[in-house]
Amino acid sequence: MPELYGHALRLGEGEIAAGGPLAVRTDKTGRSPKDRFIVEDDLTRGAVWWGGFNTPTTPAVFAGLLSKMLAHAQGRELFVQELYAGADPEHRLGVRFVQEMAYHSLFVHNMFVRPDPGERASFHADWTVLNMPSFKADPEADGVRSETFIVVNFTRRMILVGGTQYAGENKKGIFGVLNFLLPESGVMPMHCSANVGEGGDVALFFGLSGTGKTTLSADPARKLIGDDEHGWTDHGVFNFEGGCYAKVIGLNPEAEPAIFRTTHTFGTVLENVVLGEGNVPDLDDGQLTENTRSAYPIEQIPNIQPGGVAGHPSNVVFLTADAFGVLPPISRLTPEQAMYFFLSGFTAKIPGTEQGVTEPQPTFSTCFGAPFMPRHPGEYARLLAGKVQESGAKVWLVNTGWSGGKYGEGQRMSIRHTRALLNAALNGELDGVRFGREPFFGLEIPTEVPGVPAEILNPRQAWADREAYDETARKLARMFRENFVRFEGGVDAAVTAAMPDPDAKA
Repeated sequence: MPELYGHALRLGEGEIAAGGPLAVRTDKTGRSPKDRFIVEDDLTRGAVWWGGFNTPTTPAVFAGLLSKMLAHAQGRELFVQELYAGADPEHRLGVRFVQEMAYHSLFVHNMFVRPDPGERASFHADWTVLNMPSFKADPEADGVRSETFIVVNFTRRMILVGGTQYAGENKKGIFGVLNFLLPESGVMPMHCSANVGEGGDVALFFGLSGTGKTTLSADPARKLIGDDEHGWTDHGVFNFEGGCYAKVIGLNPEAEPAIFRTTHTFGTVLENVVLGEGNVPDLDDGQLTENTRSAYPIEQIPNIQPGGVAGHPSNVVFLTADAFGVLPPISRLTPEQAMYFFLSGFTAKIPGTEQGVTEPQPTFSTCFGAPFMPRHPGEYARLLAGKVQESGAKVWLVNTGWSGGKYGEGQRMSIRHTRALLNAALNGELDGVRFGREPFFGLEIPTEVPGVPAEILNPRQAWADREAYDETARKLARMFRENFVRFEGGVDAAVTAAMPDPDAKA
């Protein structure tokens, strides 16, 4: 690790921040999902759900790019890491990362599972990732959309990345590979964080960026299994990664002390974080991007699950940051509702996050990770439903967004209240509580939760203007139904019946 620091500094890729992290800036500040391609051949043609984020390309396009990248690499200094994707030896992949940037090599060293010294001699690379940001494609000549490209070839077992310095493409590329391969073995791949209590009870936290997946899973009273990507086997769950990639914009050192410490620790990669006086990271400064990140080995979190493997989940939590202020802070889902919300993958953008966004806008990302799911969403939903049924896990929907009104009118749910709601659910305190039913989404809402004001539990009662709530709830319910049209032909009638009803009476 110190050697990679030295190379990164020598090559001008970053600088040392106060406390020791390597701070870097990238030419792109997020993933490029529209520039991601999967080679269509005999292996993938009938197995990939083409359309949306799964864009086909040809073996000839892949071969042409690979040839040009290899020529571009001649005489260049490259950095190689051999790492595992997956903490479970039965289901892990050996991956060889060949990279142009030293900081990318440090990033994957942090993010993937590092072989034990005894494993290195027998390491076998199942896949290879070739990542060269300085190689930019010619869209017209190379058959891609822009100078940036991520091309996955399942037959050749290779991923090509070019034209982008954003390090997240390394991990998300391999995540997509696992999402394609693991269902064939009956393993459910999941875009979720996970932790385990003292009694061995495992909880999963699904959610899109900004919903609190990393924050809420880093609970001092529970051991962290992982913060982003997991598999669910016949024996339990396992972490795909050996590190965490936390969003750190506005990070609160009091509410999230463990993650905050990583932003001032040697070994961490700070991506697009502005440095203030004395090179102190300014986590409130979003002038470069709201998507500031801290990539660190999971061992930097003080309370982790050794080995990254645990038993079957007792609770599954779907996180959403509802900027419409409609969904309850916590609700209990039926099996059919669980499949419906999993396929919907809802959260909301708030005004100001993107140019032209002046009102809350819904984001529906299938399975809470649409860009990384090569197979039909129904395959993942059925796998999850089967795992939940076999384990007897309870499924909860938790809104970390707004209450008492939409964004700009209501208040953001406090982390303290959200943690109290989650603790009550995970500790079984809600098992004996009376539940009421919300009319538009048919959600079961607890009437009381220790440590949480009763008036915020029911979203309609939290709004001063009840008619405005009804109008907003009906609007959001219609958005849910419009989004789900594409799935109706591939799910059971009972799941379709779990759709919200915009015509319900309040």
